Amino acid sequence: MSKPVRSPGGFPVVGIIGGGQLARMCAGPAAELGLTLSVLAEAADASAALVIPSAPVGQHTDLEAVLALAEHCDVVTFDHEHVPADILAALVATGVPVHPRPEALVFAQDKIAMRERLTALDVPCPAWAVARTPAEVEAFGAEVGWPIIAKTPRGGYDGKGVLVAGSAGDLTQWLAHEGTAETGLLLEERVPFVRELAALVARSPSGQAAAWPIVETVQTDGICTEVLAPAPALTGGEAAAATHIALRIAGALDVTGVLAVELFELADGRVVVNELAMRPHNSGHWSMDGAVTGQFEQHLRAVLDLPLGDPSPHERWTVMANVLGGEDEELYSSYRHVMARDPGAKVHLYGKGVRPGRKIGHVNVSGDDLASLRERAGHAAAYIQGKVRE
Repeated sequence: MSKPVRSPGGFPVVGIIGGGQLARMCAGPAAELGLTLSVLAEAADASAALVIPSAPVGQHTDLEAVLALAEHCDVVTFDHEHVPADILAALVATGVPVHPRPEALVFAQDKIAMRERLTALDVPCPAWAVARTPAEVEAFGAEVGWPIIAKTPRGGYDGKGVLVAGSAGDLTQWLAHEGTAETGLLLEERVPFVRELAALVARSPSGQAAAWPIVETVQTDGICTEVLAPAPALTGGEAAAATHIALRIAGALDVTGVLAVELFELADGRVVVNELAMRPHNSGHWSMDGAVTGQFEQHLRAVLDLPLGDPSPHERWTVMANVLGGEDEELYSSYRHVMARDPGAKVHLYGKGVRPGRKIGHVNVSGDDLASLRERAGHAAAYIQGKVRE
């Protein structure tokens, strides 16, 4: 592949494995910081490849392609968590700094490993078990009560790889899968939560950490459709406790870069950890326009071990609404209406192919009136999606 063109002044090249929207949204902050990005994109028209000049085409499972990318980079990070362990080991062996490190990334790749490690750290989690047989499923359901939550250990997201099971019979196909005998299924109690929260932090290799406000995430059919920053009606003590959990996890797991900790809030204000993501995350998209330092700039700072930026919010509230794909593949024509109706709305589209239910962008609005912000962000997202036409 051709060597990335470095910025003048000795600024580093950051390699990103994966050409999705998270890599794409690093482009603006990288340019402002004087950095050069090089992404290993799945296709020439991948989201990040459309805006980042150095975008060789290759798969994250292709060792030769991964090492060719790393050869011209000063540090390598990830758009997603799916790079195989042997590829990661070979990448580390080149001597190029890799963030997050594979020893930490495994806890975002493997949900069973994550539960084992968090339990050892005494981090609050749902009751859980690993099952390989119907009898083990039945025993867990009898212990914690039906229904239960079943998860594939690797690869699930946006509700995929997750099943609410009312009996062991609901998991017959999953248990019959050839990989289940080796890894097992992760079973969890169905937590009686009142809402979902997320704690987003960043940590650098030298150990500096920064945390954004705790946010509320609103899910529709297993997909996050709205984020409220900060989470309404969360006391200072509750917010501090949730932030402490995220910072403790980041330190104990030696996470470098951005870490998202998805949380369930219980009726008494306590939280339990649902899942981890070691990369910029949907729950932090609000920070692009709503915080002094957004998550994409912060991630770049962290993986380069630069001093971290201020994560404080600009306004009292910021609402992020996800734009999901609809039937109309042409999106640009919606801009005029959205911009004219609400000049304060910040629209971010990802350059992805449109299909129903797929996350193709988001809208951020900030201000003092939370109800108004939710209406504004929701209308803009719905209009772009084609759900409303007024």
